[in-house]
Amino acid sequence: MIAAMGPSPDLARRLCTLSAAAPVVRVLPHAWVVGGAVRDLLLGRGASVVDLDLIIEGDALEAAARLSAALNGSLAVHDRFGTATVSAGGRVYDLATARAETYPRPGALPDVRPGTIAEDLARRDFTVNAIAVALDGRVKAAPHAFSDLDARLLRVLHERSFVDDPTRLLRLVRYATRLGFGVEAATRRSMEAALAGAALATVTPARIGSELRLLLCEPSAVEALAWVAEWPLGVPLAVDRGLTERALALLPSDGRGDLLLLGAACRAVERAALAAWLDALGFPGRERDVVVAVARAEGVERRLSRASRSSEIAAAARDVPIEAVAFAGALGAGPAARAWIHDLRRVTLEIDGADLLAAGIPQGEAVGRALAAALRARLDGEAPDRDAQLAVALAAARG
Repeated sequence: MIAAMGPSPDLARRLCTLSAAAPVVRVLPHAWVVGGAVRDLLLGRGASVVDLDLIIEGDALEAAARLSAALNGSLAVHDRFGTATVSAGGRVYDLATARAETYPRPGALPDVRPGTIAEDLARRDFTVNAIAVALDGRVKAAPHAFSDLDARLLRVLHERSFVDDPTRLLRLVRYATRLGFGVEAATRRSMEAALAGAALATVTPARIGSELRLLLCEPSAVEALAWVAEWPLGVPLAVDRGLTERALALLPSDGRGDLLLLGAACRAVERAALAAWLDALGFPGRERDVVVAVARAEGVERRLSRASRSSEIAAAARDVPIEAVAFAGALGAGPAARAWIHDLRRVTLEIDGADLLAAGIPQGEAVGRALAAALRARLDGEAPDRDAQLAVALAAARG
């Protein structure tokens, strides 16, 4: 039963001091703020709150239109779900009509109907996310919500929670590792029973993929993936924390740590099976290919380890995703991988095909061959300037 309650009379006032909430107070004073913003505020993490989830007891789409107009923001409407997203001033507001839901069968998407804020809180995943604060001062929460926050525990709201929606299993791991929370004893038993009963098999792979991608983007992703690696997710996963952390340390800022982490955990999966699994999970083609390349990075490691010249390192690493090069470095080719990541991949020529055409080289394969020779010489320090690069290229084209 959802109760009107609160840990302190000033919770709504504290919420209203958040920069993200201030614009909403003027436009939607009866809206309820729910979910992570309230949880993080109570945990003393209010400074990190930039987006808000708002529940409207009424027409959320009309409320979203008013908020968007008042903030001069953009509005995206999702009629099927009765939800809308307003983006303004670098902030995102997700609005939904308060609703109740029932599950026609385990793992199915729920049937929903408009409801009250109490019904909306009762359908949520964990008690610490089932606290609602109205901007006019009212507070409602699920039983145990405040005590679970104090105890740093995750607790489901009912015993069928993981059966109704097995994606909550992955969400539990994501929240537990991000927040440093434990799992309440009955919730842990429910989790283990759901896994033993193959609850994850009742969910479409695309929904599993959505939750897995969120988990992989967490700062605690290595710990989270290690937790779920033995779960029946469709392929065998294995997380070598030391190896993975060495690879992540090599990865430059333009690399994708989430894709590196998943690929590193999939080394035992055959290439075609891995690609098919990633397709089923809904990974875009480029992301799928990066994960597969990381999982197969042993070949890159062997080529890099044999390379003694800069041009040989470049030949081994060129056209390989940077995530796979970083993982190859962690596997044993550290010096060569670092050289490519930090220096060699940025090396370019001061000449191009037009220079060769102007020098009388006919259009065709000779131009590409000549530029490749010039780049090798440039990488190896044998053609440091434009004139030297052109000389090497012309010799290669005419030789």
